[in-house]
This record gives sequence, C-alpha cells and structure tokens, in this order.
Amino acid sequence: MIDVVGTVKRWWLNLIKHIDFPLLLITLAIMAIGLATVHSATIDGNQRMMSQAGNMGVAMVIMWFVSRLAPQKLMNFAIPLYILGLILLIGVFLFGVKINGAKRWLPLGFTRIQPSEIMKIAMPLMLAWYFHKFEATLKLRHYFGAALLLFVPFALIAKQPDLGTALLVGAAGCYVIFLAGLPWKIIVGLVAAAGAAAPLLWGMMHDYQRKRIMTLIDPTTDPLGAGYHIIQSTIAIGSGGPVGKGYLNGTQTHLEFIPEKHTDFIFAVYSEEWGLMGNALLLFLYTLLIGRGMMIASAASTPFSRLLAGAITLGFFTYAFINMGMVSGILPVVGVPLPFMSYGGTALVTLFLGIGILMSIHTHRMLVKK
Repeated sequence: MIDVVGTVKRWWLNLIKHIDFPLLLITLAIMAIGLATVHSATIDGNQRMMSQAGNMGVAMVIMWFVSRLAPQKLMNFAIPLYILGLILLIGVFLFGVKINGAKRWLPLGFTRIQPSEIMKIAMPLMLAWYFHKFEATLKLRHYFGAALLLFVPFALIAKQPDLGTALLVGAAGCYVIFLAGLPWKIIVGLVAAAGAAAPLLWGMMHDYQRKRIMTLIDPTTDPLGAGYHIIQSTIAIGSGGPVGKGYLNGTQTHLEFIPEKHTDFIFAVYSEEWGLMGNALLLFLYTLLIGRGMMIASAASTPFSRLLAGAITLGFFTYAFINMGMVSGILPVVGVPLPFMSYGGTALVTLFLGIGILMSIHTHRMLVKK
C-alpha cells in the first residue's frame, strides 16, 4: 500500500530543505509592507499590487532554484556571467536604445533588456571567485587586478548614464575587495585621493548630475524643477509626524504631489502614512535582514561563499541607505529603488537572486572547503 502521507511529507521536506526561514520571513514582512504601500500610492492600486505580487511570485521561484545550487556550482557561473554582462554593456554602448536622454536598454527584437542589472550579481560573483582563486598567494597586485575588473563595467554603466546602478555595482565590488582584506592604509589613501580628485570629477559630470548635487544643497533654488522631488518628499516625511496620517490618508500622496511615488519615492508615501513609528519598524526589519545575511556570511565554509554573502548583504544595506537618503534629502536623487518595497520586476528578481544565493551558502555551509 502506498504511504501517501509519508510521500507528501518527503516531498514537502525536499521542497523546503534549502529555504532559510528566518531570512525568508523577514523578506516577506518587508514585501507585505511594500505591497500595501504600492496599493496606497497608485490610483490603480489593486492592479499595481497584483502585478507586483506576480513579480514577487516569479522572483521567489527563481530564488528557490538558486537556493538549491551549491556554492561550488555558483562559482562556475562567475566568469561566463561577467563576460556576458560586459558584452551586453558594450552592446548597449554600440546599439542601445536611448530613452529620456539615457542609453541603458538593449533591443532584442521581441523585448528590451537592461544589462546593467546583470552586473549587480555578476560583479560580486566574479570578484568573490577571483579572491578565492588567489587566496593562498594574495598580493597587492591582486587588489589592483580586482579594481580593474570592477572599473570596466562601472565606467560602461556610468557612461550610459546610469549613476544609480553604477553606484550599486561599484559598491558591490568594493565590498568584496574590502572583505578580502584590503589594507587600511590603502583605503585611507584612496579616500584622500578621491577627495583631492573631486574638482576633476565635478568637471566630468553631466549637467543634470551637477544640478542634482546643487539642488541637494538648496532645493529651493529650483522648486518646480530639479528641487521638486526633494521638496515634496521631505514635506511628506515631515507631515507624517510620530504615528503618521493613517493608511490611505496621505495628502501629499493622494493629491499627486509626490513624483515616482510607487517606485523610487515609495518611502515618502510610507513615511507620510505611518510616521516615525512605522519608519522605526521598517528600519528594524532591514536591520534584521542585514544581520541575518552577515550571520550567514560569517558561517560560510569557503572564502568564495564568505565574500559573496557579505557583498550581497551589504548591497541590501546600500540600496536602503541610498534610497532613504535621497528621499529624505541628505543624498542626491540617483534613481535607486527601496529593496523589496519599490514597484518593479527587474530589480525584484535581482534582489531575490541575492536572497537565493544567501540561502544556498547557508544550507551548504558544512561542505568541505575545496
């Protein structure tokens, strides 16, 4: 007689055995807040919310498949994915479609893709493989080699121009280099050199990028133009007060003052409706997410896994810090979504790819180092 209960139990255990439930539950809690905020932020709230829920379902399926891959298998994708990303970025430079003054998309006939998104995963994957390979003989020259691997895609993305994505890719690569043991003397020297080169970098910026920085200093200089986003978002955040105006009751949101309110500026919508207490809850959830990721990184069994997990986790921090900073007016507006909150399928898939990699590293942490 067939043991139906035993078969179902074994099937279920096999289905979930690579899932890290603390990490998943934290992510789902942030996603639930995001879905509710997307519903409030848009006129067609139900449609947007259901669309985002569909994006979430696709992203979670991808996460599940990735979580089942051993880190050793993930390592095999490092070089091919990095090379593919570079080829596609060069393709954007040569054949890309320009939309709103930016050439970021590559037409494939039936659709368009944004190759810079691939580099958000390919960059930490490639550098983690690189430092794993040279772990036993790591010299200063290897750090320069890693910097070159980072600089090429960073420059191609910044040239599009897409400063927000370039910063995220650059940060992911820098995290790997830092976690690999870059000496503090070099770090201090690089920071000093960056400060000294600031006037030169200013001259290399596009006009709109310089305007964003000047607007950050004083947004009232162009209240109906470049300063509009920051002014309206800070009004929304401040008007939320200690406990907020209540769900669906945000006046800045529903009177259409907040731009891009379901994507880059969703934090302003959430802050207006839930206030300081709601922000404290959201920050607590992000802290749990980052803390769980760093625990997984610290328990990783190989240098590759440790560096990759650390870079992905700190990448989540970078997403949240830059988005909240630009919405609250302490950083320039660079078009970075709030992780697991902002509406959008491509960014969500990239983020859940990172979650899946963290789960893979956690469930395979007892493997013998190779």
